[in-house]
Amino acid sequence: MYRLVQTQLIAWKQNPARLPLIIQGARQVGKTYMMKWLGENHFSNYAYFNFDERPELKEFFENNIDTDRIVNSLSLISGISIDNNTLLIFDEIQESPKAVNSLKYFAEKKPDLPIICAGSLLGILLHKGHSFPVGKVEFLSMLPMSFREVLPYWDSKSSEFINQINTIENIPEYFYNNLLDNYKKYLITGGLPAVIEDFNRNNNFERSNVLLENILLSYKGDFAKYPIMSDIAKISMVFDSLPSQLARENKKFVYQLVRKGARSKDYEDAIQWLVRSGLVYQIRQTTKPAIPLSAYDDLSAFKIYAFDVGITRRLARLSHLAYAEGNRLFTEFKGAMVENYILQSIIPQFDDVPRYWTSGNMAEVDFVIEYKNNVIPIEVKSDENVKSRSLTLFYQKYNSPLRIRYSLRNLHYSDGLLNIPHFLSDYTTKFIDIITS
Repeated sequence: MYRLVQTQLIAWKQNPARLPLIIQGARQVGKTYMMKWLGENHFSNYAYFNFDERPELKEFFENNIDTDRIVNSLSLISGISIDNNTLLIFDEIQESPKAVNSLKYFAEKKPDLPIICAGSLLGILLHKGHSFPVGKVEFLSMLPMSFREVLPYWDSKSSEFINQINTIENIPEYFYNNLLDNYKKYLITGGLPAVIEDFNRNNNFERSNVLLENILLSYKGDFAKYPIMSDIAKISMVFDSLPSQLARENKKFVYQLVRKGARSKDYEDAIQWLVRSGLVYQIRQTTKPAIPLSAYDDLSAFKIYAFDVGITRRLARLSHLAYAEGNRLFTEFKGAMVENYILQSIIPQFDDVPRYWTSGNMAEVDFVIEYKNNVIPIEVKSDENVKSRSLTLFYQKYNSPLRIRYSLRNLHYSDGLLNIPHFLSDYTTKFIDIITS
């Protein structure tokens, strides 16, 4: 399946000053597939080594970091002659801290040997007593497949139509209805490649449910793998509280929903574990929507969302039958599914995670983003009811030249307000550029 990240991987391959590349991302987002794809399509050969499946590989990095010796040994056990035209792949590299450290020496002594790795950054950082090759590696983040990436497999004509949009005007009804229907499918499946691949073959939501449940169980199995606290159960409790957190009108994270009597100091490590593992996004409240947004974070107030809307749905035990029940998917538990989807969609398009803004108990703007030195407020509406006191108040207070509203209304721009249908959120920066060019 085509992924937008392929362009970045090819650019890395073609860069004469490239460093060993570490791909970060939650499990099941397709890191291994993409590394092998790069080796198969853009190198003469590739040699794949998984430190989790073959723990004996660690031995080659234990005594001393002689890069020639390591390459010769890996060539012998793989049966592949590893040279500068061979992509050397280290999967689950966090299982060998010394292999991580070896990347420094490969960068210095064998800069022409292409090396790509995948692993949990959290796992890498938690190996105390081992150095990290700072400045000697590059990083690339991988996320679940976006609706934009999935759509060509479900409706190639609608996908082609969207890619040709170059003005802000209503989407024709034929395409609008098809896009809306496919968007509802995506809210059910989410964007994890294994789920999408199976759905493309079988068109069966029940199978998607089973796959998502198995993936959830594998994530929970990982909670104990790189513990940073004595009570691993806290991580699972925070993760399981996501639906309850998102079902509130005010989605500010409440520790009491994790456990009665819970306090921040008892659970903040669990939250950071989930953030660093890539399983959740932490969206902080901004005290002042000004440049840079990061300078005005309120560290005590935040919201958390799952990294994939399919995971959110399965955690909430929302039946796939909601697909056929009108707009129920959009309005279920206070529109949390839509908010999660929009966040998942816009994060890859901007340099930093969004914030959110409140004005006491009077108003709340769902997300605030920074783009080309402009602060843009975002309101997420779950259906066609677009009344927004919060956006109006934000505009009156800060005179923001551009506001964005996601809703089920058609694509439209007027008087500084850009309305984007949910299913076009992957093109947000494109629409902003059209308006401001």
